[in-house]
Amino acid sequence: MTAATAALANTERTRSLVRSGDTTIDVIVEGQGPAIVLLPSLGRGSEDYDAVAEGLAKAGFRVLRPQPRGIAGSRGAMTGITLHDLAGDVAGVIRALGNGPAVVVGHAYGNWVARMTAVDHPGLVRGVVIAAAAAKSFPPELSRAINRAGDATLPEAERLEALRLAFFAPGNDPAGWLTGWHPDVRDGQRAAAAATRQAEWWSGGHAPLLDLQADQDPFKPVDRRAEMKDEFGERVSVMVIAGASHALFPEQPSAVVAALVGWIATLR
Repeated sequence: MTAATAALANTERTRSLVRSGDTTIDVIVEGQGPAIVLLPSLGRGSEDYDAVAEGLAKAGFRVLRPQPRGIAGSRGAMTGITLHDLAGDVAGVIRALGNGPAVVVGHAYGNWVARMTAVDHPGLVRGVVIAAAAAKSFPPELSRAINRAGDATLPEAERLEALRLAFFAPGNDPAGWLTGWHPDVRDGQRAAAAATRQAEWWSGGHAPLLDLQADQDPFKPVDRRAEMKDEFGERVSVMVIAGASHALFPEQPSAVVAALVGWIATLR
């Protein structure tokens, strides 16, 4: 096998199913090396990470992207659950496919699940990246914009306006996010969060935290950028990605990969 062929084999994208009881989690897998788990935002699937996952795999990581319950081949209860249940799904993926503790990256809503995983399963988590995480409180019109963006019954122009308001910085094309929404999953995820006290997951346990922010994210205004650092001190590193809003990953994938690789190199 040539070096080029070996490199291609190491970054090949495959799928695995991780089963536990009545729950099945469909996982996109690529790369070899230390494990990174990527968790998507509210009501969306793990394909949003395609470019970032490819970059991380090429950088020498094993990238695991569990699809949330109700998306692709993932199945499990969507009522009567909490963030603890969703964190259990992530823990099962790390045990089955991670080859050791993982860095867990949670985008937007996914960061709540990432932090819950670190609280409930500390031995499986090397570090937590809270990416485009909202401030502790944020204007309700942003939640309404998420609903409009994912509502396929609305005119495309209205949905694009909502995407520009809540997710994409000026100059970044939001059209790719007209698809990929799962409103039923969104509603179940919101119910799971509502059934979990914020204090249960907010700390992220005791894992090192990277607060990966977008410089134009309306969910994290400039005056709230130090919120996590002020609360948790040296445990928290803060990095700000230029030219991005709440979507972040499809907006600036190369910058995100560089930030993640650099921070992970500081972990013991």
